Amino acid sequence: MSVKIRIIEHYDELPDVSEKSFFHSRELFRIAAVTSGHFPYMAVAERDDGTVAAHMLAVTRRRGSLIPPYLFSQGRVYGEGVYADDVDRDEVFGLMLKAITRRFKIALCLYVEFSNISQKMFGYRHFRDEGYFPVSWQEVYQSLHLWPDEVNIDRRLLRNVKRSKAQGVTTRELGEADDLQPFYKLLRSYHRLKFRTFLPSYRYFVELHNDPHAHLFMTEYGGKPIGACACIYSDNKAYLWFAASKRKSHPLLHPEAVVFYDAISAAKAAGCQHFHFMNAGLPFNKSRDRDFILKFDGKPVAKYRWFRFNLPLLNRFLKWMYRE
Repeated sequence: MSVKIRIIEHYDELPDVSEKSFFHSRELFRIAAVTSGHFPYMAVAERDDGTVAAHMLAVTRRRGSLIPPYLFSQGRVYGEGVYADDVDRDEVFGLMLKAITRRFKIALCLYVEFSNISQKMFGYRHFRDEGYFPVSWQEVYQSLHLWPDEVNIDRRLLRNVKRSKAQGVTTRELGEADDLQPFYKLLRSYHRLKFRTFLPSYRYFVELHNDPHAHLFMTEYGGKPIGACACIYSDNKAYLWFAASKRKSHPLLHPEAVVFYDAISAAKAAGCQHFHFMNAGLPFNKSRDRDFILKFDGKPVAKYRWFRFNLPLLNRFLKWMYRE
């Protein structure tokens, strides 16, 4: 197939592309473009007649903190992009990956991360050719067809959820008129010292709040927030993107269990077929977050996350360290 790859940096230059996946949509491009510290790039594969054969959204994010002190840029891509039905996905992905990797180098990203690839081995050869290395990562999704009546939820967890609700814990979806400050304050407090997790600025969530694909939930007790999560509904699937809870200060109310249970139930009511946990813990043998998510009868799936560091010696060392 004869295609050429363009990297687009400005929203008004975007062609008409499929909105099948929110994570590669014009709308998420716009949200990233208006958020400080975010720089979106859309890799577009165009045929000779000018039609779009495939596209993939990538974002560089400027990260920094005083405690611990650090400042760097990171490249981030969720999934492998969106493709027309008559496209050789593997071939076109290789072309887009090569182009976007070159742009990440120009942007001086310390490292690049690809996650949520649909199939474990998709693009394996192309990632290797571009210097990426895979890290085995266990992702978790929940089938909603039988939720919750015929799902094997951990009995203790379900009992805790029912007890918390009996004590007055409630979850609601934030409406257009709701103030986002308490929601964001809880997320920021929860993720402040988590180096691995990146939380965008407040403006990012304001834009998400105004997007029909995004659904923001807050769990409250006595009118005060004790849990929160942000979900994306896209292509009949729900994705839990960001979550936080005051599980240490309110251990008897189990806010983490309630917000997850109610978010999954809301996705079921909205007609979603699957619920995906986008961050199900780090790839260690023991992971508290992953073990907790699996109590909802989630299905673990072995996947790869692909990384590439812009420091050659460090990248070679990590490739050797994570060799298969």
